[in-house]
Amino acid sequence: MVDGPVVTVRGEAYREVAPEEARFTVTALARDRDREPTLTRLAERAAAVRVLLDSYGPTIDRRETGDLRVRPETRRSGERVVAWHGSVVTTVAVSDFTALGELMLRLADQDQVAVAGPWWSLRPDSPAFREARHAAIADALLRAREYAEALDAQVTDLIELADEGGGQPMMARMAFDTGGVESTTPPELVLDPQPQSVHAAVRARFAISRPVLS
Repeated sequence: MVDGPVVTVRGEAYREVAPEEARFTVTALARDRDREPTLTRLAERAAAVRVLLDSYGPTIDRRETGDLRVRPETRRSGERVVAWHGSVVTTVAVSDFTALGELMLRLADQDQVAVAGPWWSLRPDSPAFREARHAAIADALLRAREYAEALDAQVTDLIELADEGGGQPMMARMAFDTGGVESTTPPELVLDPQPQSVHAAVRARFAISRPVLS
């Protein structure tokens, strides 16, 4: 039990910082009346995507093959297969944005390849989160001192500190779809990284000295 007056406050901090990572997806597509040619084309197009990504070496932080789909297309009247569809999705993450636009357009220039993104984000261990939490605590302490000052009192001790969390909005993306049309030289694309909103909030209880009430 706390013997004496207590003030409870909420501290918050908002920051806008530059993104540290960009993610986008590359989807290789294939379609044919027969299953074997569909699988062959899908494998060839996926391999071409891998070769292009390999050529960028350390520019790419990581890449992951995700959703692989092969499905038949049937007539409404029955189970007769009229075509086969195949797709394989690769997610790419980069932290060096200098060649990002070039890379995405070169991928989109491949035959039957769709590109979506980028999604901008911060790393989970980004210093921006720590700095926002520290700022939220400082804001809570400042508010507590202001309340205490209004009562001619002083903050004497911290009783409780609780993290009330924060959020980060999803950012917009761009999309490219070749539609099977190849071009000889892809146009230049300059991407503007979208600032990331960082929010931290805490709830704190402080003990204060006996107020002077008059």
